Amino acid sequence: YWRDWSSDVCSSDLAACLKAARVGKPVVAFKIGRSEAGAKAAVSHTGAMAGSDRMYDAYFRQLGVIRVRSFGELLDVPAALATGRRLTGRRVAILTSTGGAGTLVSDDLGVAGFETPDPDAATAEALKVLQHGSEAVLDRNPIDVTLAGLRPDLLRGAIRALLASPTYDALVVIVGSSGLAQPGLMAGAIEECLPLSEKPVLAYVSPHAPEVAALLTRRGVPAFAAVEGCTAALDGMLQVHDWVAPANAVTSVEPMPGIDPTLAGLTGSLDEAKAKQLFSSFGIRCAAERIVQTSIEAERAAQELRGQVALKILSSRITHKSDVGGVAVALTPQTVGERLHRMADEVEQKSGIRPEQFLVQEMVNGGIEMILGMHRDSLGSAIMLGMGGVTAELLADTAIRMLPESGSLSPVEARAMAQELRTWPLLNGYRGRPKADVDALIDAIVAFSAMVARLGDRLAEAEINPLFVLPLGQGVRAADGVAVFD
Repeated sequence: YWRDWSSDVCSSDLAACLKAARVGKPVVAFKIGRSEAGAKAAVSHTGAMAGSDRMYDAYFRQLGVIRVRSFGELLDVPAALATGRRLTGRRVAILTSTGGAGTLVSDDLGVAGFETPDPDAATAEALKVLQHGSEAVLDRNPIDVTLAGLRPDLLRGAIRALLASPTYDALVVIVGSSGLAQPGLMAGAIEECLPLSEKPVLAYVSPHAPEVAALLTRRGVPAFAAVEGCTAALDGMLQVHDWVAPANAVTSVEPMPGIDPTLAGLTGSLDEAKAKQLFSSFGIRCAAERIVQTSIEAERAAQELRGQVALKILSSRITHKSDVGGVAVALTPQTVGERLHRMADEVEQKSGIRPEQFLVQEMVNGGIEMILGMHRDSLGSAIMLGMGGVTAELLADTAIRMLPESGSLSPVEARAMAQELRTWPLLNGYRGRPKADVDALIDAIVAFSAMVARLGDRLAEAEINPLFVLPLGQGVRAADGVAVFD
C-alpha cells in the first residue's frame, strides 16, 4: 500500500492504522525524506530537538506502524510478519554452518539491542548428544554445526533443542555453502521442525543464492540475503508484540484562577514570568520569584526569598539567557545588587539589548533537571520530555508522544515517556540516590499536555527547562519557561 506520508496526514489514516494494529494486522511503512538540513529556527530547545522525522517516529509508534529504514527492509519485514509467529523477547539463537556469517549476524543483532546468550545447561547437554565425534561446536552461541547441510539429522536435532530451550525467543539458521549444494535437504529439515514451536525461525543465506532463499521462504522460513534483513525482521516482530494501544485521552483541564481564560491578551513571545504564570494556571508549580528593576529591589527580593537566589534577565526578546550572560546563581542579598549591574552591562555587550527588568528566583536544589516541551507540525502536536538544563540539546535524551486529537496525554503515557529515557535510572534511585518524585512529574506532563490541547493552534511553542523533579514527596518546580503565541 503506497501512501505519501510527506503530505498532511488525515484522520482516516490514523483510524485505519489503529484498527489494523488492534486486530493484529501489522502495517509496515517506509518514509522517504528522512534527512533534515538542520533544525528550523526555533525559540525553544524543543523545536530543535523534536524535528519532523522524530515526529514521524512518535506518530508511527503510537499507531503500531512498523517503520523501516530502507526499501529492502520494506520487503524483508513483511515476509517475517506473514508467518504469523510471535516474538516475545530479545534472546536469539544462531545456528550456523559457517563461523564468519554467524559472527556477522550476532554482531548486527547486538547493535540493535538483541541478545545472543549461550545455551543453558539442559540445552547444551541436548546439543552435546548430537555431536558424535563431528566437528560441530554446540556449547556456545552462535551454535556451529559445520557440514550440517550434508547432515540433516544433526540439523533437525539442533533445531528441536533450540526451539524447546527456555533460553531463546527466536532462531536464526544460517545456510552456508555446505547447504547450497542440496538446498532441499536443509529446507526440509527446517520445515519439519516448525510445528514444534511458535517461536520465529528465520534464515540467512550466505553466500548469495536467491533461489535457495526463495525455496526456504516458500517452505515457511523467511530467508534473507543480508544480515540487516534478519535484524529488521526480528525488530518488526518485536514491535508487534510490544505495541500497546494508546490509553484514552484525559479530558483537558480548565485553567485555574490567575489568568484570563480566553487568553485573548497573550500574543507573541512571552517573557519568562508570564510564561510561568501560564504554566501555573494549569497546575504546574513554579519556583518562587520576584520581578525587579533596581539593585535595591533585588536585594529586598533576595531577603524575602531567604537563602541563596538566582538572578536572571527578564525579556521577551532574549530567550536563551545563559548564552548572553543573563543568568547568575548562588547569590545572596549582599551580592545580588552588584551582580545585577554587571549582568546588565554584559548582556548589552553580547546582545545589543540592555535589560530593564530582572527576576530574583529561589534556588532549587537537590532535584533532577528535566525539559518538558511541545512541538507542532503538519502531523499535529507532540509533547517532548527529556533530560534538561543547558546541556539538553547536547544530551538529546528525549521521549516524544503525539497529542491525541482531543484531551491530554494519559498518566500511563506520561509515565512510559519517563521510563523510556536512557537516564530514567536517575529518577528511580540510581546507585542509592533518593528516588525522585516521579508521580509529581507525571502530573506535570499531563497538565502541560492539557494546556497544549486547550490552547490549540494559538500556542506556537512552549517549554519548561529546567523542570526540577525533587526527591519523593517534594514535587516539581518549573525554574524557567518559554511560551510563544502565534
